[in-house]
Amino acid sequence: MEENIIEMRHITKVFPGLVANDDVTIQLRRGEIHALLGENGAGKSTLMNVLFGLYTPEKGEIRKNGKTVVIKDPNDATALGIGMVHQHFQLVHNFTVLQNIILGAETVKGGFLQLAQARKKVADLSEKYGLKVNLDALIDDITVGMQQRVEILKMLYRDNEVLIFDEPTAMLTPQEINELMQIMKDLVAEGKSILFISHKLNEIMAVADRCTVLRKGKCIGTVNTAETTKEELSEMMVGRKVEFVVAKEDANPTDTVLEIKDLSVAGRRSTKKSVHDVSFKVHKGEIVCIAGIDGNGQSELVYALTGIMPAESGEIIFKDRDITKETIRNRNLDGIAHIPEDRHEYGLVLDYTLAENLVLKKYFMKDFQNRGFIDFPAVRKYADRLIEKYDIRSSQGALSVARSMSGGNQQKAIVAREIDYDPDLLIAVQPTRGMDVGAIEYIHRQIVKERDEGKAILLISLELDEVMNLSDRILVMFEGGIVGELDPKQTTVQELGLYMSGAKRNDMREAE
Repeated sequence: MEENIIEMRHITKVFPGLVANDDVTIQLRRGEIHALLGENGAGKSTLMNVLFGLYTPEKGEIRKNGKTVVIKDPNDATALGIGMVHQHFQLVHNFTVLQNIILGAETVKGGFLQLAQARKKVADLSEKYGLKVNLDALIDDITVGMQQRVEILKMLYRDNEVLIFDEPTAMLTPQEINELMQIMKDLVAEGKSILFISHKLNEIMAVADRCTVLRKGKCIGTVNTAETTKEELSEMMVGRKVEFVVAKEDANPTDTVLEIKDLSVAGRRSTKKSVHDVSFKVHKGEIVCIAGIDGNGQSELVYALTGIMPAESGEIIFKDRDITKETIRNRNLDGIAHIPEDRHEYGLVLDYTLAENLVLKKYFMKDFQNRGFIDFPAVRKYADRLIEKYDIRSSQGALSVARSMSGGNQQKAIVAREIDYDPDLLIAVQPTRGMDVGAIEYIHRQIVKERDEGKAILLISLELDEVMNLSDRILVMFEGGIVGELDPKQTTVQELGLYMSGAKRNDMREAE
């Protein structure tokens, strides 16, 4: 039997102004987890989209079990047993879990949908692979982690034997990531073969058998993970040594910039409060991190601070002024910047160009106005400066449509826009989500630089390494309240985990 289940030979894929894949060759062995590693925009997703039939390469061939195959579209890929979980899930949010799983692969008899038969098959798959999910729940009502399970069940329902995971952990909590890693191992034990795109070196080292590294569209090499290190992989990826620990001096906090007094915020989907009686302060020159397991009120707290959701009670004091009922624009103009948790919903206008997105918070200011109209040459000049400074990669530079960019480069664009806004308070929610190690290193340095210049930083992160490395103070949220204040120098990840799970708490009314 052929050792390689998939071979992609000398694949070249070109977009206007960009060679996304330049003579790339990769082999997936039967029954292995093969990681694909590279910087944002290195061509990883493009290569997998070629395999799944979303793109047609200019050159190269694809082999399945040693035989050359032609994959013109995802239907061809599915017929060959190839499935893909995209970085941004392809789900219909007002359909149920079961409806999403069988969509496009329905069993029909006599003109009627055979739902009972489909339900049994999905339930059996769910049981076999430990992918428990409520088949009658609407996609809109389940967590991101559960949505990912639905995407995996979609592939298994179609009897796919080659499974592509594109940045599968970018939106997951640490607990969900651990569950997914185990699911991937179980799938391989059952005879599946997995291609796994990731920026997270710890995950690659934990589950991948081999790793192929791409840099600027070219294949740098393939290594056995058991015979390499994170440091070697990161150097292959970015072409230089990467610092994994943030270098920073002790904080020197001064004046209070943000004060939260007894803040309560209603839930988005229930009458129960998501945030209740929360009080804390953030000062100039410090990074305060809100840590916690996803879904414990962090999102609603940020929505209230930025004006996306109203506060039910309490006060938000910014620079000695009550802004509890201020508009979003006025909060921005006052000096609040926001890197949102969901870059598509709150961070970008996906059908605008990169330049238009970079100037979203400034287009009405005099620097970008010419007799009452937007001064597009000025916008372009401003965008080009940010693109170069933050190394935002796209096929057509400032004129690229945001939707066409990789997730990591979309995130870089938001970070560039918000930090360049020169805010007094930067609210950064998962600021490095979906970024490669080189970009993470750069963004962490920028956040520390903002702190050192006297800015107040409120960081919300699910990445425990990021929490411990960046924070000057850690506030832990559990079930809508702050249950502890910790000094990152005096605590451990284990103790932090106890607070996050509710097993330990401080009796505290205010964290200052």
